[in-house]
Amino acid sequence: MRQLRLGVNIDHVATVRNARGGSLPDPLRAALLAAEAGADGITAHLREDRRHIRDADIERLATKIPLPLNFEMAATEEMVAIALRHRPHACCIVPERREEVTTEGGLDAVRQHDQLKPMVARLRDAGCRVSLFVEADPAQLEAAVSLGAPVVELHTGAYCEADGEARAHHLRRIRAAAARCAELGLECHAGHGLDYDTVAPIAAIPNVVELNIGHFLIGEAIFVGLDAAIRRMRAAMDEAVAAGSAA
Repeated sequence: MRQLRLGVNIDHVATVRNARGGSLPDPLRAALLAAEAGADGITAHLREDRRHIRDADIERLATKIPLPLNFEMAATEEMVAIALRHRPHACCIVPERREEVTTEGGLDAVRQHDQLKPMVARLRDAGCRVSLFVEADPAQLEAAVSLGAPVVELHTGAYCEADGEARAHHLRRIRAAAARCAELGLECHAGHGLDYDTVAPIAAIPNVVELNIGHFLIGEAIFVGLDAAIRRMRAAMDEAVAAGSAA
């Protein structure tokens, strides 16, 4: 059966911490609990304004967790320097605007090609697996190939926020993009906004090998605990993969 990885984003543990100040709740503790619950990796987004994850969090996560660290980052020289200093397993380049609450849409790898090209090369040369967080758009996938990024993460936000035929439309686009990734030799990930209700159709897509989920799991943990939230998500993903394999 296809193995679908689960990356757990622990940013919003830091959001709660920063709302009051101090050191608690500790994102590192959340990462360690996620590892025990069955996560395959940890994602953390160090934003330019440090609104949740801090530099010290990245340093601790890079050295103290037993899982690969996926460092989400804006395409800036500051973030590249931090990535090169810590050399995480993966660097996912995402769009970032200071006024946004969360990442809104995918990176425009076509328009930003010349800016991104040297950054991707430097990160790859340092041994980081580079991914681009993009829309399910063939032009963006082809730009990723041109840039030398071996991985793309398809933005699932519009799919999660829609319903009815609109959701079905977005799902078809994601499926087609995942199939195109396979043709182009890109590793295909997906994420943003996924919850228990929306995860199964994405998990069932054969070419998707990793899902990155954060806000929903941290929110659900308030009610059931982080361990239970991750285990239920892991089970939903595995059931979808099994059903797809049997079909």
